Amino acid sequence: MSIRNLLFLSALLLNTACSSDLFIEHNGNMPEDRYLQRLHVGQSKEEVYELLGAPNLTTALSDDHWIYMSSTIRRVAFEKPKELDRDVVAVTFNNNVVTRIDKRTLADANKIKIDSDETKATEREQGFFRKYFGGVGQYQMFGDGKNKKEM
Repeated sequence: MSIRNLLFLSALLLNTACSSDLFIEHNGNMPEDRYLQRLHVGQSKEEVYELLGAPNLTTALSDDHWIYMSSTIRRVAFEKPKELDRDVVAVTFNNNVVTRIDKRTLADANKIKIDSDETKATEREQGFFRKYFGGVGQYQMFGDGKNKKEM
C-alpha cells in the first residue's frame, strides 16, 4: 500500500469518525402539556407548585415571576451548536395569585442585533510606570501615625 493510499484511508476514517459525533441535548424541565392545560389565572402559588413543581428560574428581587423552560440543542462534532426547539412558560403572581401566563416557543424569539457604538471612558489612561509603580511607598502597614492617642 502506498503512502498516498494510506493517507487517503486515514483521512477517510477520521472524517467518518468525527461526523458521527451527533449529540441531541435536552436542557430544562418543562412540565407536560396535560399539567400546563390545568394552569389558569387565579390559582395560588401553592396550587401552581403542586401542579407544575418548582420553577427553573425566579427573579432575584421577588418571587412573583416563575419561569419554566426547556430547549433541545443539536451538536455535531466541530460545528456550532444549533437550537432545535425551545419552550418557555412564564407565570406572574400578584399577592400569591396567578395574574398572567405567557407561553413562548423558539419561533417567538427575537434576534438581537449587537450595537457597535462605544462609550468612551472618562478616566485618564495611565502610563506603564504610573500603572505598575504609582502606589509604591503609599501603603503604610501600621497606619500613618495621625490617629495615635496622646498619653
